[in-house]
Formats: sequence, structure tokens, C-alpha cells
Amino acid sequence: MEKERHVLVVFPHPDDEAFGVSGTIATHVQNGTPVTYACLTLGEMGRNMGNPPFTNRENLPKIRKEELKAAAAALGIQDLRMLGYRDKTVEFEDDAKLAQAMLSLINEVNPSLIITFYPGYSVHPDHDATGAAVVRAVESLPAAARPKLHCVAFSNNCVEELGEADIVHNISAVADKKLAAIQAHRSQTEQMFGDVTEKLKNQDPQMMVWINNERFWTYKFDK
Repeated sequence: MEKERHVLVVFPHPDDEAFGVSGTIATHVQNGTPVTYACLTLGEMGRNMGNPPFTNRENLPKIRKEELKAAAAALGIQDLRMLGYRDKTVEFEDDAKLAQAMLSLINEVNPSLIITFYPGYSVHPDHDATGAAVVRAVESLPAAARPKLHCVAFSNNCVEELGEADIVHNISAVADKKLAAIQAHRSQTEQMFGDVTEKLKNQDPQMMVWINNERFWTYKFDK
């Protein structure tokens, strides 16, 4: 993995970082690279409140905020930003204002690499809107000044339309940190974590591939 000056990770929900990129984040941190994680919302509209329920709608954002902080700590992230947007409404934000907010963050942090969702190929409207805002922000910079943009995609048609991911990181050396980050988001992952642990113990091939490999598509600008 290339040594970066600074990595900026931009996702809309707590736990977005854990499943797809936490091993990559942990590796950058281990390499001594500063990582800033900007999380747009607190996932307050998440439907997973346990069965029987462990909380209510009013208290869910407080729980998810603490889980996000715990996941960031597990990965060694020193700079965690919670941007205060509302869950499931990012797609309705003013496009220009959201892109400007992303640009202000980029100008402040001055990353050599940004990680976000690939707009149109990341399933959830908040994912797509976040990725699109980051793309617009980076695109507004002079070509020579643009940081690299590595995007996460997992829609059913992403490989068919984008081709295979051009970057695949084997993160097996920090898989324990990835699992710790996933587990930190307890409200969202506790019910499935036992199954993950069992499959890992049995060396389930699909689970091993999913845990140990993180895929990215480099976003290519037209000009």
C-alpha cells in the first residue's frame, strides 16, 4: 500500500467505514499516515434497535455516536469529524452547498488520498449523494492539485459497468482491527457477529475473502 501524506475518509453513516475499508484505514494508521474520518450523520434513522428493542428512536443517535467513537479508536483514527447531517436526507441536501462543505474539508486537511463511495454504485441514496458531493468537490480543483480518489462500490452491477476493482488490499495483517471496528458498532452488528466469528473459525472461504480483501475503484475524471 502506497505511503500517503494524509488520508481523508468520507462516509454518511457510522459503520460504513467498518465493513468495507477499516483494514485499509488501520494499515494507513500503522504506516504512520494521519487519517481524518468525516461521518456525515449519526445513523439516527437506522431500523436496527434489537429484538427485544434495546433503545428507542430518540436515544439511538447517542448510542451510535459512542459506537462510532469506539470504532475510530479501535482503528487508531485520531481525527474523527461528525458533520451533523440528518440520516436518510443527505440526498436532499443542496448539491452545491454539500460539495462546498466537502471542498472546505479537503482544503483544510490537504489529503493525498480520499476514500468515499462510488456515486451510483453504492446502493443507498445517502451513499451515492455523499460520493457525488466528494466527486464534485475534487473535480472543482485544478487537475494537478487533485488528491487520488478511491471509491467503494458494491451494487449488483458495479463490476459489469465499472469493470473489476483496480485496487485490492489484502488486510489480513490487521484483520483483528477490522473485526474490532465492526464489533464496536454493536447496535448494528451484534446479531450477525456470532455468525461471522463462527465462519472465520471454520475458515469459510467466502468469509475469509470478505474479511481479508478490500476493493476500490479509482475515480477517473473526464478532464
